[in-house]
Amino acid sequence: MCSIALICDGIGLIVRPMSTPDSTPLVIIGAGAAGLMAACHAGERGVPALLLERKHRAGSKLLMCGNGRCNLTSCLEPDAMLADFGDPLEAFLSPAITAFSPAHLQRWFEGNGLPLMRTRDGKVFPRSERAADVVKCLSDVLRRFSMPICYNAPVERITAGDGGLTVQTRTFSIEAQRVLLATGGVSYPKTGSVGDGQRLARELGHRVRPYRPGLVGIEWSEPWLAAHRGQQFKRARVRVLDGEQCIGETTGLLECERWGLGGGAISNATRLLSRLDARQPGVEIVTAPKQPPLRIRAVKMRPLKEAMVTVGGVDLRDVSPDKMASTVTPGLYFAGEVIDVDGPTGGYNLTAAFATARLAVDTIAREGHYTPPATKARPRGQRRSRPDRRRHAAPRPPGRRPR
Repeated sequence: MCSIALICDGIGLIVRPMSTPDSTPLVIIGAGAAGLMAACHAGERGVPALLLERKHRAGSKLLMCGNGRCNLTSCLEPDAMLADFGDPLEAFLSPAITAFSPAHLQRWFEGNGLPLMRTRDGKVFPRSERAADVVKCLSDVLRRFSMPICYNAPVERITAGDGGLTVQTRTFSIEAQRVLLATGGVSYPKTGSVGDGQRLARELGHRVRPYRPGLVGIEWSEPWLAAHRGQQFKRARVRVLDGEQCIGETTGLLECERWGLGGGAISNATRLLSRLDARQPGVEIVTAPKQPPLRIRAVKMRPLKEAMVTVGGVDLRDVSPDKMASTVTPGLYFAGEVIDVDGPTGGYNLTAAFATARLAVDTIAREGHYTPPATKARPRGQRRSRPDRRRHAAPRPPGRRPR
């Protein structure tokens, strides 16, 4: 069967007919952070795969991360990062993030030609502070392994059979021994995150947790806001409330916007309200020491479509944390935000996306007895990157060789 594919040659897009194979060992659905890393690792592990993307380009939401700067991860140790995710995510993500820790993630990107920069608070960015360079790095790895990508190919259904799974798009179908769903959440739908993966999983018998906004601002219009509009408080403290009960606390930047309150402290507070299913969501804010607290008793969050992450998705009970494999449908795997996985600001969510993707592919490679290809020579003129130390105050990730 033949379809029209948009194929990136590293410079522009080429439109040409694509002859789709009848079958492949692995189909990866979604070319966001998780799907791109899964395809890269499939190349590294020697797993033949096809990457399908509903939009005309890869990494649309990744390009928006960190206001276009792309906070890839942090310098935290795995245990500290996992603790910040909280229950039940700490236990669920432990196998993935332990296997592909923030330090491993940094080494992987630097080893593939992306220079990194570490800020004083331990956040890790590309040295250029351009998310486009992250997408380019991932695309370069895919090209090195000749990994095929089919754009403009939204998946309509997945059918389970005795011989594997059938993936049906609008223009062609393909048989796959295994399928990896990496379609993301449902925020920023213009980037392609429209809930395809959750719908496909539900049709195959999986439970899907309701969607709620995570990492989003609070709408508010009290006189205090009008008096402080445009101001920032860098060390605000926010008590997260369910009625009169304190269910968490966040600290960090508070921004006074035209429509209400934003910044990292507020974003992390709204994530906790959604994650902990607060029935009477409220917050108490202290902007500076010795300042009286501000109390918002009935929090109204900004719309889900504006949220940095989606709280909700494929139920954790239907996914094996040791394999990222479905416990309902043999041959089906998950990675990233399509699952009910979300974290605080600061590189947590990208770390989880990359780590779960690699764990899923590791499982597939091991179960399929695939052999990694011989190491390919780095293209001429491409040097292994060195980290930028100018803004680096955090300890060097463990295992890094001294310069």
